[in-house]
Amino acid sequence: MNLPSSYDVLAVKQLAALAQTSRLALFRRLVVAGYQGLTAGDLAHECQIGATSVSFHMKELLHAGLVRSETQGRYVRYFAEFDAMKVLLDFMTENCCGGQSCLSCEPLCPPLEGAAP
Repeated sequence: MNLPSSYDVLAVKQLAALAQTSRLALFRRLVVAGYQGLTAGDLAHECQIGATSVSFHMKELLHAGLVRSETQGRYVRYFAEFDAMKVLLDFMTENCCGGQSCLSCEPLCPPLEGAAP
């Protein structure tokens, strides 16, 4: 039996974090928000989730490395970790089409011009 690689372990942690409807909704909303991110209050309002629930769910996404947070005065702003998302997507599709080049393996999200990393 092969031992799981570090990528396997990380992918399981990230997929487990996303395997809950509220967390998935929060993460997807942060992806839409882009590099500006959203405050916890904005996320609560836009996803129709209680503020305490947002904090609880964001902790799981933070632990999985899919989001990061930044304290700005009294507010916490959350950001999707696009590099982590790309690594997960690349991991999930690395053997797509038997390793042959195909259209479905093209970059899913081309970089935005002038976007900050």
